[in-house]
Amino acid sequence: MTVLSDSRLRVSEVFFSLQGEASRVGLPTVFIRLTGCPLRCGYCDTAYAFQGGEWRTVAELLAETRGYPTRHVTVSGGEPLAQKSCLALLTALCDAGLDVSLETSGALDIGPVDARVARIVDVKTPGSGEVARNLWANLELLTPRDEVKFVLTGETDYLWARELLREKGIAARCPVLFSPAWGGLEPARLAEWVLRDGLPVRMQVQLHKLLWSEARGR
Repeated sequence: MTVLSDSRLRVSEVFFSLQGEASRVGLPTVFIRLTGCPLRCGYCDTAYAFQGGEWRTVAELLAETRGYPTRHVTVSGGEPLAQKSCLALLTALCDAGLDVSLETSGALDIGPVDARVARIVDVKTPGSGEVARNLWANLELLTPRDEVKFVLTGETDYLWARELLREKGIAARCPVLFSPAWGGLEPARLAEWVLRDGLPVRMQVQLHKLLWSEARGR
């Protein structure tokens, strides 16, 4: 445990807010946003996390997280798995009895992540500009505890995602989320397509942006 506690990560921010996405939406949650990402999605809203940040130990992050009145914690980025010590952080949070989720781009291997963590895996659509970075082997590792998220920029993305669902049988493995790109695809249009096609997905908008727009740390 000492080795885990001494591990260091570059962190952009730690904040307390409501979870804005996935099945834990609305729950008071501590967010640990790690610095750095190898992708450059066109709709990214956390470009400030690409650089900067400060070095923190796992022990420091665990102590700060436990100071908030919740047991829910999300590790995000950037791309958190781009830092090797992210795995140590996730395990330490789980060992502390916290409910832990990981938001990851789907471009890096999720296999080494602690089995107690709920892995929220993005599948990058053509509209993201990073579809070639999808690590398709991740889909075989999904469990009912995990979730897959598609951020859709328009109808082309929607049709692409619909076909991928059918081809890969993703909804049989774990919950699937369809989310309209903020300021891009009109949510009502996406809702109509999902209903028309009877897709086994959860259509979702980003709660934190409805509440606070694009304010940082919310």
